[in-house]
Amino acid sequence: MASMFPFKLTPKVLAVLSVRVGLLLLLGWFLVCTFIAPGKGGIVRDVSFPPGSGIKKLAAELKQDGVIRSAWHFILLARLRGQAHRLKAGDYRFTDAMTPGDILRKLATGDVDYHRFALPEGYSVYQVAEMLEQKGYFKRDTFLAACHDTTLLERLGIRGASVEGYLFPATYNLARNGTEEQLITQMVGRFRKAYDDVTTEGRGQGGLSSDEIVTLASIIEKEAVSAEEKPLISSVFYNRLRLGMPLQSDPTAVYGVRAFSGKVTKADICRRSPYNTYLVRGLPPGPIGNPGADSLRAALHPARSDYLYFVARQDGTHYFSRTLEEHNRAVARYLKN
Repeated sequence: MASMFPFKLTPKVLAVLSVRVGLLLLLGWFLVCTFIAPGKGGIVRDVSFPPGSGIKKLAAELKQDGVIRSAWHFILLARLRGQAHRLKAGDYRFTDAMTPGDILRKLATGDVDYHRFALPEGYSVYQVAEMLEQKGYFKRDTFLAACHDTTLLERLGIRGASVEGYLFPATYNLARNGTEEQLITQMVGRFRKAYDDVTTEGRGQGGLSSDEIVTLASIIEKEAVSAEEKPLISSVFYNRLRLGMPLQSDPTAVYGVRAFSGKVTKADICRRSPYNTYLVRGLPPGPIGNPGADSLRAALHPARSDYLYFVARQDGTHYFSRTLEEHNRAVARYLKN
């Protein structure tokens, strides 16, 4: 019977055929991985790709999450396309309905799905608006308009004239097409959770309303550098409120005029403003910034003291005094020199 092969199947021929079949299978597998997505979008992953990160770690994470079929293929494809060292840092959202080429294209062009930024403790809404404009996220005026939007304030349950005090200092992921209202809602949500966490420790004995607590916390945040001093600074303000003394807090004198930098002038102290506690007794009508958890906790739980004054020392801590005479000596020592 004649053989169906026109050549003899020697071990050498079989080896060559095996290699060729293997290469064809490998090529087929490579093409499948390249042009056919592994799924239909059922797997969605938010991935942070920090500056200086390597593609190997990213590929391993995507493989583990089921977004890609093979980390090895992903790395090889990136090198063949010349993109392995051109991936841009950022926060991305990938799904298993994307091909590796789609993912690499997003990474190479910096087509981020989120803008990540950190809101520092104590920033006022004016500082937040300026920061967001500098980062290219929102226009300053449109963000401030949203901060004062009465419909949004009512929906968020805020009784003040703006969201000042309720934008919790934290790190946020802002969706690429997100709106000012969405970001403010997210920030206020973080505030509510932080405030609830703090109040589980007890309401304290100060007798202030929740809104007043936030206002006092915003002043403490501006005054304090050291977190350890915040309860003591809080006690000074509580003692002054109890005695009917003006709070005389420097940051309140410049609120709405400029950011507090640690110093005020005589003109600042004499400026007519409902927030200026040199001229107005009691708490101002609302917060002067957005306090963090430590300041909220200090406003709820002041230290026990009979201090009525404090002055900043050169290292950022404060000297506390019981009498005006002692305070004046501290001012002469730490400020005038």
